[in-house]
Amino acid sequence: MTFRYGVDRLNLDIVNGIANGSIQAELCQEALDKINKSRRNVDKMAASDKAVYGINTGFGPLCDTQISPEETHLLQKNLLITHAVGVGEPIVKPISKLMLITKVHALSQGFSGIRLEVVERMLKFIELDLIPVVPEQGSVGASGDLAPLSHLFLPLLGEGEFWQGEQIVPAAQMLKEHGLEPLELHAKEGLALINGTQFILSHAITALTKMRYLLDLADLAGAMSIEGMQGSQSPFREELHQIRAFEGNIEVAARMRRFFKDSQNMAAHTDCDRVQDPYSLRCIPQVHGASRNAYNHLKELAEIEMNSVTDNPIVISEEEAISGGSFHGQPLAMVLDYASIAAAELGNISDRRCYLLLEGLHGLPRLLTTSGGLNSGMMIPQYTTAALVTENKSLCFPPSADSVPTSMGQEDHVSMGSISGRKLNQILGNLEKIFAIELMYAAQAIEFRRPNTCSDLIEANFKVIRAKVAKLEEDRLLKPDIDAMIALVKSQAFTVN
Repeated sequence: MTFRYGVDRLNLDIVNGIANGSIQAELCQEALDKINKSRRNVDKMAASDKAVYGINTGFGPLCDTQISPEETHLLQKNLLITHAVGVGEPIVKPISKLMLITKVHALSQGFSGIRLEVVERMLKFIELDLIPVVPEQGSVGASGDLAPLSHLFLPLLGEGEFWQGEQIVPAAQMLKEHGLEPLELHAKEGLALINGTQFILSHAITALTKMRYLLDLADLAGAMSIEGMQGSQSPFREELHQIRAFEGNIEVAARMRRFFKDSQNMAAHTDCDRVQDPYSLRCIPQVHGASRNAYNHLKELAEIEMNSVTDNPIVISEEEAISGGSFHGQPLAMVLDYASIAAAELGNISDRRCYLLLEGLHGLPRLLTTSGGLNSGMMIPQYTTAALVTENKSLCFPPSADSVPTSMGQEDHVSMGSISGRKLNQILGNLEKIFAIELMYAAQAIEFRRPNTCSDLIEANFKVIRAKVAKLEEDRLLKPDIDAMIALVKSQAFTVN
């Protein structure tokens, strides 16, 4: 397929496809017409004596200062330069690329008044893999992501930096190498470029992409732990969940049933005298399902934002540009914080299952070793999961609940959504490590259930683990095993469906 900027609708799969090159994207004639019409409207307003915010006035607290046509170009350049005050490490290159893609789509809808030449230069950057360097800190998510977007678009002016492989190089050097001259921005263009939520949105896209797999992996890890504990599968029966019909719960219960299908190990203890399992086993549909519900909410809102115009003012005719608050990050900030809690809870319950597997219950040896005393077995990796779980809890403070006034009080309520997006991705990175350890534990526990076999799906994943990590017979350095497991999780080597 070919995606048409400004015309078609983005979703999670399409935006990722454009970013990885599997989906082509273009400006069609309809988008060209909308961009050009909007630009003509801005040119007319810029030449007028009537003050129109952001077109022939200053910005923020200087909104009542009218700017002459002769000063317009310098005003737009100064806007980018003065707002490019980000600090900290650069965000990863793929997130910067997502920022470019989602910004092109927003600008191409014909409400921003930007010239076609500027949009085409942004597309040239994407085509040539000229991805700007953007610092991770400095946005309060108020007029959107002012500082990150300023850094993203400094290279249009010949300022700022690009990624070249793992190296950072001056934008002016890279433009020269590709025969590209710096652009001069016209009325409204600077504001159109740096107002918007593309930093917050691109972190949300990145998190959604990773979290989608980790939600599935959580179910696999839970199922393998239940196999190792020889827990009950009755809490996953369909009729139980139809009478409390949360979408996430129903999906998780169905997935658990698939993981246990034709399991000899589960059938081997059908008539045992255990009445019920602890919550971390029995309540997997409720806990994992709640996290899925949060994921679905974030995905719904992020896909709305992908197709929204979030700069300011919004150009609606040749006579009117509305100054509103479409750039405010609160709609994503709050749900990103919700998703952070959801992701952290997946790690919390996973750590509890790790602990259960070590207790020596239901036929498993304590610490998952038959040589206890001299050997610590699998005791200590759970310390790591405990540390990661607590770190994630500390990252769950909602930045969207905070606000620090900026811009001399003009921007007196801000979303802090950029921090929400960054923190969610940190939590997900920790979650990968927690699941790596639970899967290692579960595989070790399943060894003590042999010769019983599990379902084909779990056996296939067991083999993936054993290809990298051997059964623990006696104490050995476990760091290489944990690192190997983390690599398997990060590379999405497990079959989760």
